Amino acid sequence: MGKSRRNGEGQYLPLPYAQLKSEAWRTLSGNSVRLWLELHTRYNGGNNGRLTLSYAEAGEALGMGKATVQRAYAELVEHGFLALEREGNWYQRRAHEWRLTTKPLNLTAKKIPPTHDWLQYRAPKKTKRGSGSEPSQGRVVPFENPNDVHGSVSEPVRAKQR
Repeated sequence: MGKSRRNGEGQYLPLPYAQLKSEAWRTLSGNSVRLWLELHTRYNGGNNGRLTLSYAEAGEALGMGKATVQRAYAELVEHGFLALEREGNWYQRRAHEWRLTTKPLNLTAKKIPPTHDWLQYRAPKKTKRGSGSEPSQGRVVPFENPNDVHGSVSEPVRAKQR
């Protein structure tokens, strides 16, 4: 008897803890994660490096604009989850061909293991903002009494005691 399959399960995508806890994964936008998952639905075990999904098709499938899809692709490449293998050509109606770095690359006679480029990603350092930053070295202006006609600095006006 051959391999048994559980009914209704179909294909699945394992997400290793090392990937989920990586800086590269945790700094991805939600749109990039959705695009990455959509690209995995096109992976069949032997077509890595030849995955195609046009910006228009991705936008239609995921409910995103083309510019958002383009940013998501760029972010996936920058974070090391996706690599462009062959550039597309709009005039010849050919989409880009992509490689998932988490999957092996199957060439005709050779299987190349995943490159896991995302392991090399380091997020840019954030600049300090808000109350955690150094106080400014600006000059402190003392309280001036608006009723003082001479323009000199006077004592603050105190509330009358009852």
